[in-house]
Amino acid sequence: MPNTEASRPRRANAKKEILQPGKIFCPVGRALDVIGDRWTLVLVRHLLRGPCGFQELRVRSGIAPRVLSSRLRELRKKGFVDSSNDGSRPTYSVTDRGRSLEPVIASIARWYIHHGLDDLAVDANRFSDTSAQSVLESLPVLLREERAAGVDVTFEIRLSGVGGGVWTVRIADGSCTVTQGFATRADVRYTADARTWCAIALGIADAADAYRDGLLAKDGSREAMDDYFHQIARNPPARGGSPAAKKALPATPAASHR
Repeated sequence: MPNTEASRPRRANAKKEILQPGKIFCPVGRALDVIGDRWTLVLVRHLLRGPCGFQELRVRSGIAPRVLSSRLRELRKKGFVDSSNDGSRPTYSVTDRGRSLEPVIASIARWYIHHGLDDLAVDANRFSDTSAQSVLESLPVLLREERAAGVDVTFEIRLSGVGGGVWTVRIADGSCTVTQGFATRADVRYTADARTWCAIALGIADAADAYRDGLLAKDGSREAMDDYFHQIARNPPARGGSPAAKKALPATPAASHR
């Protein structure tokens, strides 16, 4: 056989052609091409709770007006969001295509609770005056479905201090809804400082420790009280108070206020 270049077998370590991204089928990369930047998932996540006006989306997301306007136009163009105008200002809502992103959004939220909080060294002392509301409104995507299945329980959350207010949290057979205001009927009522509750809800501090130290008050059935933070997708912190947990919680109140 002639010893020609064409007849020689290629070496195993021969340099391989590096293809352009457009020639490679990567479902993750292709999905991101469709979804676009981070604001797509952020805005769809807020609209999954229900239709919102432009200003309400600004309050919930913190996006600058010019950026928000641009992203909403892009989302409408891609079919993730629709708008209606029943007055002087439009109202935005998710389409079926936008709603199909819900499991993706929930998975990213759970990943952040499991890993991102630690990686970013989140400190509850840095929470803004709207953080309590944003944490509460995130509960539906943080649901631990394996522990919430078959559960039917309503919690009333009363928070004082900066970012305080009253919310009703309903867990019904694996789903969670959050509304502002007092509960018509609550199995458990929790009272705490907003910063304390946020630290507990995000798994930075332990609920039992906060209750023992008088930082969290609870009233209701024992079973519901014991099962409360079961919807959070984060493993509970170590008992006894880690340095991060101690930093997240305010000083223990005086015994006369417990």
